[in-house]
Amino acid sequence: MSERLLHVAAAPFEAACRIPILPEGHRSRRLHGHSFRARVRAALPPAWAPFAGAATGQLTEALKECIGALDYRDLNAILPIPTDENLARWVRARLAVPGIESVGIQSTPDQGADLDGADHVHLWHRFRFEAAHHLPNVPIDHPCGRLHGHGFEVILHADQTLADDDMGMDFDRLAALWAPLQAELHYACLNDIAGLENPTSERLSHWIWQRLKPELPVLSWVTVYETATAGCHYDGTHYRIWKEQRFESALRLAAAPDGDPRRRLHGHSYLLRLHLTAPLDTVMGWTVDYGDVKRIFDPVYQRLDHHRLDTLPGLDTADSGSLTRWIRAEIAGDLPWLDRIDLHETPGCGATLCWGELGPALPT
Repeated sequence: MSERLLHVAAAPFEAACRIPILPEGHRSRRLHGHSFRARVRAALPPAWAPFAGAATGQLTEALKECIGALDYRDLNAILPIPTDENLARWVRARLAVPGIESVGIQSTPDQGADLDGADHVHLWHRFRFEAAHHLPNVPIDHPCGRLHGHGFEVILHADQTLADDDMGMDFDRLAALWAPLQAELHYACLNDIAGLENPTSERLSHWIWQRLKPELPVLSWVTVYETATAGCHYDGTHYRIWKEQRFESALRLAAAPDGDPRRRLHGHSYLLRLHLTAPLDTVMGWTVDYGDVKRIFDPVYQRLDHHRLDTLPGLDTADSGSLTRWIRAEIAGDLPWLDRIDLHETPGCGATLCWGELGPALPT
């Protein structure tokens, strides 16, 4: 699959709303408020930004300007039915940016909707449970062979075609479908549950999929966070894991005009997310060991962390998009399963380089 570079941006806004189409007695029919977060993915033309390296900042400023009209407002005065889906439509129609692939609205840290140009909506809802497990088939010195625990997080994704509808599936419907699984998984040892005798992230996502897909035909992905920095997506056929790392680095954008602060030396706390798609090892129960991903990537990580990025050999401009391409060139031979790199220079703002299936966007 050919390589695609998308720039991403996110920005918050505070607003009040009520959703009158929900059933009588529903709490969201009352006037209430949210700390919303808007986000956008765009395949920007090469010459759209004013100078090399400015694309992420330009996209972020455009998004902030667009949602400024929503900040500290009663959204019903702007939209009669301000669902996440309709808010995404509103932003998409007014965001003066070429190449928009999706616009998302995250109304709480645990739920949101992403809308593409064809009114296809990707809804997601996040849940958490506390559980113990161990992996019985790992080598004797592997730490995951010891009984331990995690605060697992699960995101259920549902893809629907909205047409002219104001909203897709009610988030409460997803919560109701999840409730029996929550009762089974929360405060449990996963190894004791039938079908989870080897409870890797991959096996757990598959187990959840099998339980929910018959009742939720629009289920498109199950995401399992085993830790805050690693997890697995499953779509009924393919497993895709990711491993996150952070690095602290300096740079300057030499192409910025005089007077632009980005021309000066500055820095970011970067979030890097490596996505890998590989077949399931039926004995180990995983695709690739998260620890192996971190170990293999470490030589590249050491060149990034606590360094000046614009002096790296082979990197002309140290913006997020150029950095993702540099990272791919440095590591692809050692991580053949790698098919997507996310790099955020500030929360939710940066670039995604993908040469496999794009897959779902993780919440910021």
